[in-house]
Amino acid sequence: MNVIGFSGFSGAGKTTLVERLIGQLRRTGLRVSVVKHARHGFDIDRAGKDTYRHREAGAFEVVVASNQRLALMREFERDAELSVHSLIAELYDGVDWVLVEGFRDSDLQKIEVWRAENGKSARYMDDDFVTAIATDSPDQLPVATGLPVLDLNNPDAIAQWLLSQSERFAYNPENYA
Repeated sequence: MNVIGFSGFSGAGKTTLVERLIGQLRRTGLRVSVVKHARHGFDIDRAGKDTYRHREAGAFEVVVASNQRLALMREFERDAELSVHSLIAELYDGVDWVLVEGFRDSDLQKIEVWRAENGKSARYMDDDFVTAIATDSPDQLPVATGLPVLDLNNPDAIAQWLLSQSERFAYNPENYA
């Protein structure tokens, strides 16, 4: 499996880029999974549903499955910050690509998504794991770079770049143990 992260500040376009890349990679016949970091509390369940009621009753984990999907919800008794590597380990073995959104401080190779109009600083100068920069304003990058600069508005070209570089993104969990 190949793993690539997407980092950048809120509003830079990470989610939109990842969404478009999923489609591009799927069209080439590849299986794609996503690991997404949520900075705030979130819930994928709804009040009144059976799974919600089981969680509210105190279940540590609830797995719900049908012939079309599976979901696992796990409640932590204390705040727990899982590593991106432990989340990748939870994924199905037969996936070709894992796109990781968030986890900007992780030790994964990543593409920084940066927009000048966002008014936020870029991190590629200080993050050795940034492999490329996806931007809609390459002429406004704060510091010249030898990293590949990809067109944020051309997800097809970014997907082609990822595929052409796939060997470099091969994930070996033993490297992160």
